Amino acid sequence: MRVFICDDHTLFREGVKAILRSEEAIQVVGEAPAGRPAVEQTLTMRPHVVLMDITMPDLCGFEATRRIREADDSVQVLILTMHDDEELVARCLEAGAAGYIMKDAPSSELVEAIKAVYKGERYLSPVVLQKVVAGYVKGAPRPRTSYDRLSSREREVLQLLAEGLSVKEIASHLNLSIKTVDVHKYNLMRKIGVHDRIELVKYAIQRRLISVSEMQLQD
Repeated sequence: MRVFICDDHTLFREGVKAILRSEEAIQVVGEAPAGRPAVEQTLTMRPHVVLMDITMPDLCGFEATRRIREADDSVQVLILTMHDDEELVARCLEAGAAGYIMKDAPSSELVEAIKAVYKGERYLSPVVLQKVVAGYVKGAPRPRTSYDRLSSREREVLQLLAEGLSVKEIASHLNLSIKTVDVHKYNLMRKIGVHDRIELVKYAIQRRLISVSEMQLQD
């Protein structure tokens, strides 16, 4: 089976590749340090399984998962993360992820999870499964948040703003006009209820869209 790894930490990607090299049935066909190139390369390389982190630069894991699954639902996405927040688990599963495993899981569990999602099964780490079952028992749907009100493009602009890019840089990055990015910026800030870049960054960190190490605030 063909596996693609998406994680912004080089040492972690190297560690995962080292684990998977011992599995004759698994071939690592590519890797990416951010969400957007992961989507692009996945659609070119057509792996069977994508190992996807959540908090990454350019495009977060659940948005990258959504794009991959919308473009090619034969590709299975296995979330591999250190976050077990109930909201994040729900977002990833709603985006089309077939599995969700924690980074502190033993290597044998990672291999088991890859094989499971490859066969079309779901795989959830025990701690994640407990949260999913608890939510099911409660019977209440996941509460909608301000993030849910954002369009796909507004979510892109939000993350790039939080990472420190200027409106001009975002316009160039997304191939949009500066005026269009300004409109998206105004609308998304109104929807999430923030008034300046600092509040926006705090919001993005709370939603696990970025990590503190990715912040490059500009004046």
